[in-house]
Amino acid sequence: MSSETKPAEDGASFSSKVIGIVFVILLLDLLGFTLILPLLPSILDHYAQTGDVTYQSMQTLVDWFREAVGIPLEKKYNSVLFGGLIGSLFSLLQFLSSPVTGALSDHRGRRPLLILTTLGLMSSYAVWAVSRSFNMFLLFRVIGGICKGNVSLCTAIVADLPCPKARNRGMAMIGIAFSLGFTVGPLMGAYFAVSSRTPGDVFYQTPALLALAFSVADVLFIWLMLPETLTKDSKVSSAGSGDSWDLLSPLSLFLFAAVTRTKDPPSKERMKKLQLLGLVYFCYLFLFSGLEFTLSFLTHQRFQFTSMQQGKMFFFIGVVMAVIQGGYARRIKPGQHIGAVRVAILMLIPAFILIGLSRNMTVLYAGLALYAFAAALVVPCLSTLVSDHGSANQKGTVMGILRSLGALARALGPVVSSSVYWIASAQTCYLILAASFVIPLTLLSKTRRLKDE
Repeated sequence: MSSETKPAEDGASFSSKVIGIVFVILLLDLLGFTLILPLLPSILDHYAQTGDVTYQSMQTLVDWFREAVGIPLEKKYNSVLFGGLIGSLFSLLQFLSSPVTGALSDHRGRRPLLILTTLGLMSSYAVWAVSRSFNMFLLFRVIGGICKGNVSLCTAIVADLPCPKARNRGMAMIGIAFSLGFTVGPLMGAYFAVSSRTPGDVFYQTPALLALAFSVADVLFIWLMLPETLTKDSKVSSAGSGDSWDLLSPLSLFLFAAVTRTKDPPSKERMKKLQLLGLVYFCYLFLFSGLEFTLSFLTHQRFQFTSMQQGKMFFFIGVVMAVIQGGYARRIKPGQHIGAVRVAILMLIPAFILIGLSRNMTVLYAGLALYAFAAALVVPCLSTLVSDHGSANQKGTVMGILRSLGALARALGPVVSSSVYWIASAQTCYLILAASFVIPLTLLSKTRRLKDE
């Protein structure tokens, strides 16, 4: 074996090890995070029945929005709206914290920041486990929103890998972790909430303790297994004077202004391409989260889906995503990602049309299959493309900003789409969303015309 081949094999072995570790870290994180999803309507009903003052105050805001857009007064719709409001709060906190977390990891390293954010999540789950008031429940969500930096940090770790092929495989494995987490986690949450319930017990306590256990296991796994992927030479020694504003200003985030704070800034062509990719990511998630949020309205209103039927529907979506990510997404070759994103977004147009016009299960699930196929490809591929930008000591900042733009899209998209859904109609909403995918497609076409320098 030649001396040149051995380092290459060692590098490939290291990359494979890191990817495997990142997969486990994210899976543990997402299993804990998704346990609450099927329980949220019941938790909100619980606080409504206890007459919690804070809950009643927030209910006034929900009622105002419901009346403003013409949503019928029904328990099911109220739960979705209230859950969406809490979800938007979580996303807005992610919008603020993700760039800062990513930038700090460029200074201090990925491993210490990942341990710190996971410890923060542990504390949030501990608050949830002991919460007996809506104030404590909101505190749990606020702490979780601020500390939920695992995804952006894990993508930064994968972005640190030197080989483009390894980065592509790593981003796909992150997508698989998401699919498995969002498929298995909610089922576990529902199961343990029902099976462990005893007279006088709070039904969400066992899922909360399980989430806490997942986060404890996550911290131990990170501590024992994860190597530091950011080399000492790559760490940023000190922040520039304008860094803080660049990480907090929405305009600066869309421009990726913090990426220019280096002795060797990227070329104008590369910065333009990075900004366009960020806009594609934001537009895609803005439109995508619109359907994701209103889908519960549609299936309940048109098909009278029960909570169990909705759970089976999301399970179907998760399985399709996992199959596509495991079988196809991780095999996409470097240089083919823009084409894969373009095909996926194009498939969302008939997906939204089929779902919006569906009157039977066959048409609905055909649309959902196309929807799941696109969901499996777009975020991993765009993450891979963005990870190629920025110097070695800026990967955390770049991926943190990307995560922040996605969080902002997820905070705004549901509000806009649900307003259109109820003011106009389901068909009109989904047809408008389908037509709007022309915007990210146009932006994506512009990135293909830009050459890296």
